[in-house]
Amino acid sequence: MKLYHGSNMEIERIDLQKSRPNKDSGQGFYLTADRAQALRMGEQKVRQNGGRPVVNVYEFDEKCLNDERLKVKTFDAYTEEWARFILANRDRRTQERVHEYDIVVGPIADDQVGLQLFRYMRHYIDLRTLIENLKFVRLTIQYYFGTERAVQLLKKL
Repeated sequence: MKLYHGSNMEIERIDLQKSRPNKDSGQGFYLTADRAQALRMGEQKVRQNGGRPVVNVYEFDEKCLNDERLKVKTFDAYTEEWARFILANRDRRTQERVHEYDIVVGPIADDQVGLQLFRYMRHYIDLRTLIENLKFVRLTIQYYFGTERAVQLLKKL
C-alpha cells in the first residue's frame, strides 16, 4: 500500500530524533493512506515553518502488520481505550514513551478531535460523552512508525 507524509520539505531519510514527542502515539513518524490529508498536513507545516508543501510517498507491505516480530497496535474506531492511549501520549508532563509499539494504526486526533479531548481533559465532559461526540467526526486513519525497525519497512517512492 502507498502511505503519504505531508511536510514542508522532501524527506530523504526518516530521522525519528527529529520527531516531536507528545503526539497522538508519541514521538515517531506519521503517515496516512489519504493523499489529500497528507497535503493538508504539508500546508499546515508551511504555515508554521515556511517552505512549500511536499507529499512524501512510501510503499508499505500491509502484511508486516501481522509480523510476530513487530509490536503492532490497531484501533479501528474512537474508543475509550483509544482515548486513554492518545491522552497518555499527549501528556506534556513527561517526555517518556508510554508504550513499546513499533507501529500504531488508528484514528487521527485532528483539530476537531483535539477540541473534544481538550473538553474532556478540562472535565467539561466525561469519557462516555467524549466517545459519543467523536462518533460524529469523520474517521481518518493514521500510521505511526515509532522504531527504527518499523521505519525500515517504509520504501521511499
